[in-house]
Amino acid sequence: MHCPFCGANDTKVIDSRLVAEGEQVRRRRECLASGCGERFTTFETAELVLPRLIKTDGSRQPFDEEKLRAGMQRALEKRPVSVERLEAALVHIKHKLRATGEREVKSLVVGELVMGELQKLDEVAYIRFASVYRRFQDLNEFREEIDRLAREPVKE
Repeated sequence: MHCPFCGANDTKVIDSRLVAEGEQVRRRRECLASGCGERFTTFETAELVLPRLIKTDGSRQPFDEEKLRAGMQRALEKRPVSVERLEAALVHIKHKLRATGEREVKSLVVGELVMGELQKLDEVAYIRFASVYRRFQDLNEFREEIDRLAREPVKE
């Protein structure tokens, strides 16, 4: 690690601690260059890349967390679900995508993950999202999905 004060390459770690609920490592460092001896702090985080999405038309695009959040917020509009629960659902979806180990996943996989999380958060939001995602054509398709939801226990 370069010293930010003198630019020397020779620094040593004098203390390391986990921060941000174990998501980051905070390191206190000291410059070993003669005449400098300054101390500074660095933070280390894992750079985890989310897979690219393969759209239904075959095109590929990078994962867009804001687009995912906006879609879920639209489904959850005026529903009694806290921002914290929404954020936890987003973290869960991203974790599952990273856990696939794939560099690319079909957008359908993301849609199914979203539906699973929305079903746990709020059934009305789930039906809203499913109606757009699955392109319900008439009232019978809504009824069938609601009936299926009533029969099926919520997966945790």
